[in-house]
Amino acid sequence: MSSWLDRHWYGSAGVLKLLSPLEGVFSALAQRRRQAYQQQRKPSYRASVPVVVVGNISIGGTGKTPFTLWLLEQLKQRGLRPGVVSRGYGGKAPEYPFAVTAQSRPEQVGDEPLMLASHSGCPLVVDPDRGRAVRHLLQHHDCDLIVSDDGLQHYALQRDIEIVLIDGQRGFGNGHCLPVGPLREPPSRLEQVGFIVINGQPDSNPQLQSQLSALAVEETAVMALRPGGWRRLDGEAVELAPQSVHAVAGIGNPQRFYDTLGKLGFEVNAHSFVDHHRYQEEELQFEPELPLVMTEKDAVKCRAFSPDNRYYLPVTATLPVGFQDALLTKINQLVAASAEERPQDARNKDG
Repeated sequence: MSSWLDRHWYGSAGVLKLLSPLEGVFSALAQRRRQAYQQQRKPSYRASVPVVVVGNISIGGTGKTPFTLWLLEQLKQRGLRPGVVSRGYGGKAPEYPFAVTAQSRPEQVGDEPLMLASHSGCPLVVDPDRGRAVRHLLQHHDCDLIVSDDGLQHYALQRDIEIVLIDGQRGFGNGHCLPVGPLREPPSRLEQVGFIVINGQPDSNPQLQSQLSALAVEETAVMALRPGGWRRLDGEAVELAPQSVHAVAGIGNPQRFYDTLGKLGFEVNAHSFVDHHRYQEEELQFEPELPLVMTEKDAVKCRAFSPDNRYYLPVTATLPVGFQDALLTKINQLVAASAEERPQDARNKDG
């Protein structure tokens, strides 16, 4: 079903156009909901520190996790103390709000929050109610700003900066909102965001280039994902020469991973699963017997499995210096202004 939807969402809508009346209803409800928060007809939470939202307007992977890791590292290098909130999609915690550590279980907290907590070292809380997650963070940690992971449509949490990720290959798909297309909100929503990050060069997607050039956006940048060194499932660094492999991907855009492997010289036997798939070890038994490789997002859910002949490929994000300076300057200004207004003991009083 997932591959069938992808073909129509990122190609011709085809038979899905029969659902156009539902698309109209979905779009109208989404717009009405956003306006209700903007006009304060629905309550929203304003944190005592700046909130930076990282999200997208489409269903599926756009590179939010590597970008968020890049952002957190940049913030820490400048002496800031970010905290992270996430819905925890794909996990079910025993209670909410729930603090995530490197030792957390992916079935409780979700794969992406576990990756963020493991790599960044930043305090991270999952909760479907992001406002409640922020209050928990500020009560227990000395954070001077909050990063909301995949929180663009969570309007119950007020924000100071919105950063939207776009897949440079797939763009906006067929351009339709759910269920006819992959969009949660129309492309015009991007006119209200501060920063757009395109994952991968959009050169091969002239339609996306045309759509973006028509939007008035403060800053737009292209992000490159650089593969790191291979690691076994237990985290041990290894050398893995180009060869024939079984490649597993349960991410929003598996083809991006397979293309990366091909560029590195590997012969790929692809095995795609739905995004956030919860693996069973028997699902990773393939013939013929070859090395099994996967993304790091998949690996965090497989670390209890035998690491023998199983590997993952970390990636890191790189962005232009000009974009980095513009984004970090704005964040620093917001943090400085917030610190002047905020009482010394405010973190003990949030909530």
